[in-house]
Amino acid sequence: MNWIALTSEDDFHKALEQSQSAVVSIFKHSTRCSISAVAKKRMELKFNSLPENAKVYYLDLLNYRSLSDLIAEVLNVEHQSPQLIVIKDKEVLSTSSHLGVSVGQILKHS
Repeated sequence: MNWIALTSEDDFHKALEQSQSAVVSIFKHSTRCSISAVAKKRMELKFNSLPENAKVYYLDLLNYRSLSDLIAEVLNVEHQSPQLIVIKDKEVLSTSSHLGVSVGQILKHS
């Protein structure tokens, strides 16, 4: 399992479309934050427990802050960092931040 880079509005809209047939997750990560680094590492250690069709997007907040703002607006979620947003049928199923971020959230909805 690998991260899928989220770098444009088109990528985000593609992820929303994919959520109509599979659970899609967006991990918003700050490369300058130690808590975010821990959350990212914990996610990566458990990637092998995700279903093969899982779509897990990675958003670098420092390089794509305006995209993060768009996601928060479209999905009606408050911006957090780090943050995991789980989506199905273009609707938010769950969201968590800081050390609450876990692969378990994705598995709960898969």
